[in-house]
Amino acid sequence: MNLKTSSEVETRCLLDEICNFDRKGLFDLGHPLLNRIAESFVKAAGIGAVQSLSRQAYFTAIQGGLPPSDVSATRKSRLPAALRGETNDKSLEAMVINTGKESLQWGVAAGIYSGLTYGLKEARGAHDWKNSAVAGAITGATLALTLEDSTHEHVVQCAITGAAISTAAKLLTGIF
Repeated sequence: MNLKTSSEVETRCLLDEICNFDRKGLFDLGHPLLNRIAESFVKAAGIGAVQSLSRQAYFTAIQGGLPPSDVSATRKSRLPAALRGETNDKSLEAMVINTGKESLQWGVAAGIYSGLTYGLKEARGAHDWKNSAVAGAITGATLALTLEDSTHEHVVQCAITGAAISTAAKLLTGIF
């Protein structure tokens, strides 16, 4: 009789989960629309956080960092001035807040766009450039409204830009 140990069963279950990951997705919230919105939000929020952190690290290194040859042994143990909180807009707390805001914006944009394209596809029965244009315009306008100083012209400009980018992406999908 061949009995499997519990570690073999756990390993096999994990391997099955990894192999079936693309088919099942991250979430099962009971409806494909909710699953798609949640998955898009989480994935894009993670990308937004990484993008924000890398940009903040770059600016900290360029503006507040020292070249490697100038760093002495006494200064290596301390955080750079930009991260110690000596200046409010370059403090570690400000970086965390900024990263949170940007990841939220990326997640909201992806969730709205993905949800709208799915909903429009289900309502119209077709997934074409028109769905992409409408979803891009609404997503662009929504992103413009999340900014602190959004004007009417800025909202319209972002809606047009969102529609143009998403339409171009949809039309170029079949070419490349």
